[in-house]
Amino acid sequence: KKQNDREAWNMIDSSFMTTLPDTWAVNKRFIMLPVNHWDCEYERVLLGGLTCDSDDYYNNEEHSNAIYLPKFNPDDPLYIGFFNTGAYQESIGGYGGIQHCLTPGPKHIIIDRNEEGEITTRLFSKEQSYKSMLKTLGY
Repeated sequence: KKQNDREAWNMIDSSFMTTLPDTWAVNKRFIMLPVNHWDCEYERVLLGGLTCDSDDYYNNEEHSNAIYLPKFNPDDPLYIGFFNTGAYQESIGGYGGIQHCLTPGPKHIIIDRNEEGEITTRLFSKEQSYKSMLKTLGY
């Protein structure tokens, strides 16, 4: 998303207020790295969430609120990972509960390295569906 001549925004397919509430509630910063496209050219971007809330963004104070990520290509999605986030991120709505602005809970993936050094991934839980959210709300 091009905001103006100086600001380029990458928008995540989620909300920081939902998935990383510590980023806006207590200004906590986590290790953030691109998961793919390491060999691509990087650019300075601001990182925003999907809600209408003006606090739904992630920054890096060290780089004047901007983050450096591989250039975005709409034909080949960029995946980013936030590390060492702890097990308490669902504390506001609860695991599987209703989150800020009715944003679905994210997919949870476990990334591991086996004894041979190969990286393996497995799905811990899929993204929350609108049906499960409606059921929680009593519909």
